[in-house]
Amino acid sequence: MGTNFRIIRDKSAGGLMFILLILSIALLIAMGIGLYWKAAPVFEGRALKELLFSANWKPLKGEFGFLPFVMGTLWVTGIAVLLALPVSLLAATFLTEYAKPFVKKYVFPALDILAALPSVVYGVWGTLIIVPWISEKLAPLFVEHSTGYSALAGGIVLGVMILPLLVSLFIELFSAVPNDLREASLGLGATKWQTTQKVVLKKTIPGMIAAVVLAISRAFGETIAVLMVCGNLAQVPHSLFDPVYPIPALIANNYGEMLSLPLYEAALMFAALILFVVVLLFNVASRMVLYRIEKKAS
Repeated sequence: MGTNFRIIRDKSAGGLMFILLILSIALLIAMGIGLYWKAAPVFEGRALKELLFSANWKPLKGEFGFLPFVMGTLWVTGIAVLLALPVSLLAATFLTEYAKPFVKKYVFPALDILAALPSVVYGVWGTLIIVPWISEKLAPLFVEHSTGYSALAGGIVLGVMILPLLVSLFIELFSAVPNDLREASLGLGATKWQTTQKVVLKKTIPGMIAAVVLAISRAFGETIAVLMVCGNLAQVPHSLFDPVYPIPALIANNYGEMLSLPLYEAALMFAALILFVVVLLFNVASRMVLYRIEKKAS
């Protein structure tokens, strides 16, 4: 009786998890279909190439060129990852491999606090500190004039936002490496840094890629903080000090006010669809890379 009950319970649990998996996939598909359906009017008389690669943004005239918003999103996200990745990687390496216990005691709670701060706090910090610093100190060294509201300001603020997430994920990955591997490497005569480089970092490469993808996915969709510091000017940026207009900021700024213009609403839904597709493709591509790395390692 007990054995039959356990078998039934195991099968029920497996069936429930399968149903939840199907529901998750169905929800993803439903979101994509819903966004496409709401964005469909903007495709009437407009080619996809025109929408994606045109810089003409004149909604009242029916011209919807999303290139400035796509480039603004890529610039801000790229800067954020370039700034946050090396810092987070070195910080996590130090905390797991070299730091004393009392250092971890104070740093880990600080990371939790940073990760829990609302994005608007980062936005206010960027507006009060980063924007004036860029405008008054950094930009004059490279350009004649900059208000400080720029791609660089958005990238710095966004980089600080994703930093705690990356550090926490890297720490979990490095801590999961068995100590036996470290001891074996040290026993063979390797130095502490060689062990870290050749054992810990090499073994966690797939996990690090997944962590970076997760951070980029969050950065792509961040709204309030970048909206407050990027300048929100619909132009293709050519410099770090140019104002940009990321797609999330476009949606947040205009969705509630422009619902009286059906075509404008469709354009904003198309912007959301762009974000949806980009994040989806990026995650699929990263999974393919991870699969190849794992297959090669095995």
